[in-house]
Amino acid sequence: MTTITTTSHSLAKRGAMLALVALAAAGCQSSRFDSINTRPEPLTPAPSGQVTSGQLPPPTASGPTDPAAFPPAPGTQAPGTQVASATPGAGPAPVTPPANATPVTKEALIGAWKVNTGGSGCQMMLSLTKMSSDFRAASLRCPGDAANVAAWNVAGSQVVLKDNSGNTVARLYASGAQRYDGQTTGGQPISFTR
Repeated sequence: MTTITTTSHSLAKRGAMLALVALAAAGCQSSRFDSINTRPEPLTPAPSGQVTSGQLPPPTASGPTDPAAFPPAPGTQAPGTQVASATPGAGPAPVTPPANATPVTKEALIGAWKVNTGGSGCQMMLSLTKMSSDFRAASLRCPGDAANVAAWNVAGSQVVLKDNSGNTVARLYASGAQRYDGQTTGGQPISFTR
């Protein structure tokens, strides 16, 4: 008798499982989900109106109207300043080192620097990881020529910044404690500070 009870109990379990599987399969085939409209309503067209034409009013002066109030044009010399001209592809414009320019060591340049170039600020990291005959550099949100800096090296009293191809991007000289100033190949002033 015990054998019959176990077998009938096992059959009841299997029957219940089969009924649940059949019920689940029937629920998946229900047509009640077919009636849901999943398409969005069409947008209403933009209002149309008449297009008119006419003469615009003359522009008004919102800035300085005196030509002396404007900065000098690129490549020209303002009174009391020295402007170096740059020839495209000829390397960096000549930068006169300050009288107090001291020799630069690689170890003094390792780490993060605040960079100011063309009136915009960014950051640059200089490391001693070798990259060809130079060392790796990485710029963060730097504008203009400084955005292309990928390598750096030291040559006497100057820091030379280079791009991935080894072309010089800028040259800087020590101009104070933890400060270097110079110029990019595009003629923009560039400075490093910590």
